[in-house]
Amino acid sequence: MTGQVRVLTTRETSPPLLADVHQLLREAFEGDFSDYDWEHTHGGWRVIALDDDSSAPVSHAAVVPRRIQVGDTSFRAGYVEGVATKPDRQGEGLGRLVMTEVSRLLHREFELGVLATAAHGFYERLGWERWQGPTFVDDGSRLVRTADEDDGIMVLRVAPSDDIDLTGPISCQGRSGDDW
Repeated sequence: MTGQVRVLTTRETSPPLLADVHQLLREAFEGDFSDYDWEHTHGGWRVIALDDDSSAPVSHAAVVPRRIQVGDTSFRAGYVEGVATKPDRQGEGLGRLVMTEVSRLLHREFELGVLATAAHGFYERLGWERWQGPTFVDDGSRLVRTADEDDGIMVLRVAPSDDIDLTGPISCQGRSGDDW
């Protein structure tokens, strides 16, 4: 099992631990984890489950601040990135352990939790809800429709966003790599 779950800002995370997390993400995503994906995990918090014996990271999620617009309301959102568990440790509850701590962080620090995924069932069991409305990216001058993302966005409502309409439009700011 794990010795501990640590919640650290990117700045508090030592370079060797960051390197180990980066390797974990490359392994878990089977090489489909780009430099942009890695960049997207920086600038916020990391929730890392460490192995009892080696203190090596075995599960990880990052939470980065992003401005998310829902209809006419802007939310300070915690955007969840880089959720992964070492392939040989999957099925042990480590992802759930990390995401439970992510939920606490979102409730404490943010107005809304947001992530993009194809693994809906995992997150639904943890209280996340599928976004049912259209998705957009704000490129700085206009909203650009991102219909291919419509089925992948999930939200975790926290006190300020308890009553949002899941069928309305949602948008994020554009960024390098995948916007969502």
